[in-house]
Amino acid sequence: MEAKDVNPRSLGFLITDVARLLRADLERRVARAGLALTSGEARALVHAAAAEGARQTHLAERMGVEPMTLCGYVDRLESQGLVARQPHPQDGRAKIVTLTPQGREMIREIAPLLVAMLADATEGMSQAQIDALRAALEHMRARLTSDEG
Repeated sequence: MEAKDVNPRSLGFLITDVARLLRADLERRVARAGLALTSGEARALVHAAAAEGARQTHLAERMGVEPMTLCGYVDRLESQGLVARQPHPQDGRAKIVTLTPQGREMIREIAPLLVAMLADATEGMSQAQIDALRAALEHMRARLTSDEG
């Protein structure tokens, strides 16, 4: 493959660009809302809510970040009273992350931002197109996370 064969409009580049743009948009929306969170912290909080009681390592995997990056997010969320670390019930060495009541309230503030962001990003697309995009991305994720991928 030569340099001329690399296309920045390829599916891989487009997915990467859209992910980067969505993260930047979320950061702007969180900042405008005055939530005092970075987009990474907001994402960590959303993942912690979706996987309530998950190990920190599992949250890092879900987010696609290094465990130390996630640890920094959780440290800051914990210092703000939004999450708590607790020992894992079966493995005392591991920590699980749970939302506090303040964390649940913050999720209620973040949720409309996410809905608006996705509505803006998909404006002009039919529900069938959105469903097809979701199905295609879920298929790709499953292939890339399987042992066969």
